[in-house]
Amino acid sequence: MEYTDKEYCLEVWGDWACFTRPELKVERVSYDVITPSAARAIFEAILFKRYAMRWQVTKIEVLKPIKWTTIRRNEVGALAGKSPIFIEDKRQQKNSLILQDVRYRIYAKLVFIPVKDRPNEAFAKHQPNDDENPMKYYQMFERRASQGQCFTQPYLGCREFAADWKYIDNKEQPELFPLSEDRDFGIMLYDMDFEGNQKKPDAMFYRARMEQGVIVVPDKDSEEVLR
Repeated sequence: MEYTDKEYCLEVWGDWACFTRPELKVERVSYDVITPSAARAIFEAILFKRYAMRWQVTKIEVLKPIKWTTIRRNEVGALAGKSPIFIEDKRQQKNSLILQDVRYRIYAKLVFIPVKDRPNEAFAKHQPNDDENPMKYYQMFERRASQGQCFTQPYLGCREFAADWKYIDNKEQPELFPLSEDRDFGIMLYDMDFEGNQKKPDAMFYRARMEQGVIVVPDKDSEEVLR
């Protein structure tokens, strides 16, 4: 039985967004546009089945001009652990350079992982049938996305910046078109390599170029992805 290599599209938008640059530790500074890892997380908020599938972001369309703003926030300068945190003692005021009024169309493919290629821990709670196929997950995602269902609230970089979204069917004519602008954003965070080390994954980067409002995202195993 053959299955189509489906590509899905979501349109996401919000008043604020912050896709934090990892090289700037003290105060948050956002990348110019959404990162592939943030786009993947939005798809995963709708459907994600560990060991059985993963999302491969393929393209990002920037629909609104890039605008910046600064905000000052109270943050806690400590990590939660066994000992309680007294917020008044650990409170820090920090400036953040974030994006304002963003809107994107993000595209991704649902990559099915065959049963024979899954690790042993994948079968601890559930033993799938050998004939399990991608169509099961295609239908699950299409049903959930078309009804506006998600397991967690999608967000734009930081959890406090909630994202509105809608599923774009292939038959729909787009209401907004990408920006008529070319720009080189330089080296940008691609994603975290969870396959190598689950506890401390390595960061992956790529050269992000926007041509007429469209950023083509390379495949995870491409030579364009820097490790």
